[in-house]
Amino acid sequence: MANNINTHNPEHITWKYEQFLFSILGGIRLEGLDRLRVTIKVEFKGQAIRHNLDLYNDTQVEKLLRKTAERLEIGTSYISKAIATLINELENYRLEEIQKQAVKQETKKMLTEQEKQAALAFLKEPDLLERTNEMIGKSGVIGEELNRLLMYLIFTSRKTYRPLHIVSFGSSGVGKSHLQEKVGELIPQEDKIEITSLTGNAFYYFDKDELGHKVVLIEDLDGVLAALYPLRELQSKQKISKTVTIKDKKGNAKTIHLVVYGPVSIAGCTTQSRIYEDNANRSFLIYIDESEEQDEKVMHFQRLLSAGKINLYEQKQTIELLQNTQRVLQPVKVINPYAEFLKIPKDVFKPRRTNAHYIAFIEAITFYKQYQREQKADEETGEIYIETTLEDIAEANTLMKHILLRKSDELSGACRSYFEFIKQYVRTNNLKHFSNKEIRAVLKTEHSKQKKYMVELQQYDYVRKKEGDKKKGYGYEVSSFEEYGQLQERINTVLDEILLHLQEKEKQAAAIFALAIKRTKKNQGKY
Repeated sequence: MANNINTHNPEHITWKYEQFLFSILGGIRLEGLDRLRVTIKVEFKGQAIRHNLDLYNDTQVEKLLRKTAERLEIGTSYISKAIATLINELENYRLEEIQKQAVKQETKKMLTEQEKQAALAFLKEPDLLERTNEMIGKSGVIGEELNRLLMYLIFTSRKTYRPLHIVSFGSSGVGKSHLQEKVGELIPQEDKIEITSLTGNAFYYFDKDELGHKVVLIEDLDGVLAALYPLRELQSKQKISKTVTIKDKKGNAKTIHLVVYGPVSIAGCTTQSRIYEDNANRSFLIYIDESEEQDEKVMHFQRLLSAGKINLYEQKQTIELLQNTQRVLQPVKVINPYAEFLKIPKDVFKPRRTNAHYIAFIEAITFYKQYQREQKADEETGEIYIETTLEDIAEANTLMKHILLRKSDELSGACRSYFEFIKQYVRTNNLKHFSNKEIRAVLKTEHSKQKKYMVELQQYDYVRKKEGDKKKGYGYEVSSFEEYGQLQERINTVLDEILLHLQEKEKQAAAIFALAIKRTKKNQGKY
């Protein structure tokens, strides 16, 4: 007589059939209903046999039956009946688990009327981005005012037709993953997928529409190198596909085509100073604040938290409010009537892709402010859309200037920070030359990292070797103290001048319109 299958431990499923005890070691895979590969242990009167096979493969099952019958000295019909019943039990279990997962994935929080109205009221507030940044701070994100708002808006872009992507750079232990995790908490659970590691083929086995308009949070990009190619394809083409060969029940090979659709917003962290160029130029690149001021902010918060002086209930309420604002945002097309007049600085590397990012980021801000925009309808298609304002462009420029500066810099982010410290140190101490030893003593930089930075700085001629020898050490001089400030000024000038030009044009148009209205009223008065 058979008992119910015991799945208390999914990695060690057991089932008793009369005098048999079957164990499925390692559990069963839920994906791929065309196969049922298991490692099975058959116990009978103190004897045991272990075998690895696909229970849907007749040849392999026949081999198991013969092997079991011979070893245990029982009839094949007896063990055959037991195996057939076991297969049915495992099939039912697998289908139940798949249904449970489907229900879990489809679970979406339904907002109460009060929650909905609170979220809508927040999205209609003036100075929305400033208020949002304040709320992000109240949710538990310490410092990083620019990066956190930028990241939040990029995560919001997942709901648009052109989602944006972001990579956080920083040394180990400075809070890259923490920032991504905390801002990620502000996105509803049903709209994000958090990943610590994955194989090169993992993305191909998501359900066809499982990634659509979601944020994929990758804790460490260094651990997913094998998956960088499908990541790039998802970012660019908004879908990935792969053709694979599988075996049917009879062991015959057949080909199937796997397709997974986006669009998707991808975020990741890395300790590397640079990442593969094809991945980097598809993303916004931010660098974590490693200053002493930020260290003090974080440590002060930690002390307050330990002292019980942080209002955790307020944090929770803030997180829920921002999650709910995400839930009430609706898909809507954004049209930027100023787009044809916008330009990015010529200093920017990869200008075509960066220009697309700039335009898409402006659209993301407009999308976030959708409840402050008049909805219009296309006269030909009837499609509803909202329009970008100059205020959106101004706010985008403020947030993008730092991004464009990094995109225009020859140096990696970590090397740039190191070089800016050197310039400040040399100026403050009125030095002509500096040595690696004295910089290392002040900055407490690892020797290997410093060596890499100095190679990069000399390669681009930012510092020059001036004196000393290999034994005693070399002295170096800074080639230019103003280059970074000049680059920043050029970028700011381009963005500011274009915005100013657009503002002047709008003022002129408004004045002409007002004059036309005045004349119309005057003419009407004559009659």
